[in-house]
Amino acid sequence: MAKRGIQPSGIQTRKKMLHAAVISFLEKGYQNTTIAEISKAAGMATSAFFRAYSDKEAVLLELVKIMFGSQFSLAEKLIDTDDPVMLYAAETSLQVCIAETSEALRDLYVTAYSLPSTSEFIYRSTALKLEKIFSGYLPDAMPKDFYELDIATSGIVRGYMQRKSDFYFTVEDKISRLLHCCLKIYNVPEEKIAEAVNLVKNLDLENIAKEIIAETVRASEEGTLL
Repeated sequence: MAKRGIQPSGIQTRKKMLHAAVISFLEKGYQNTTIAEISKAAGMATSAFFRAYSDKEAVLLELVKIMFGSQFSLAEKLIDTDDPVMLYAAETSLQVCIAETSEALRDLYVTAYSLPSTSEFIYRSTALKLEKIFSGYLPDAMPKDFYELDIATSGIVRGYMQRKSDFYFTVEDKISRLLHCCLKIYNVPEEKIAEAVNLVKNLDLENIAKEIIAETVRASEEGTLL
């Protein structure tokens, strides 16, 4: 069904532009991709891009909504637990692993946590989940508090993503540090944090990350992202 206010031809233009943007972002990163390149890859004029999206950030926002939703959904399917703290740990770790896949993806994720519209989407959508996950550890916290705490933990996630792993600071070390920092902010006990870190260590995060990337490309090719 076409979105209200957008004609079928407009929907098709958006789909083509989004697919072209996904491919370009994954290959070159957000910063190194231009609107002209997206339009050319979509086989359309640049003017068509601006009929579909207001700017490049609007395309990234569309992609961020999809990727963040799919990460949490996949984490729920793969982990045999109904413990929301464990799911949060897995989803957060998946983001780090995806960013480690390539410099283009690192740039994409760091940018998503930096630009006004995309970062605000992350704060607001994640804050709703955080209240459900951590309200038991922060019984006096209000929705506003979880929003503000998410700004803090999102900053931590962004910082760890931006720092490339190496021999001295492995992905495993990065994830462990990240989970300790984030879960402490939500007043999770040390033994629970250790349990979350141990669970994540036993997940095949690298292959799950590749699966998410492949699924995003496949969906964009089939036009099912919108």
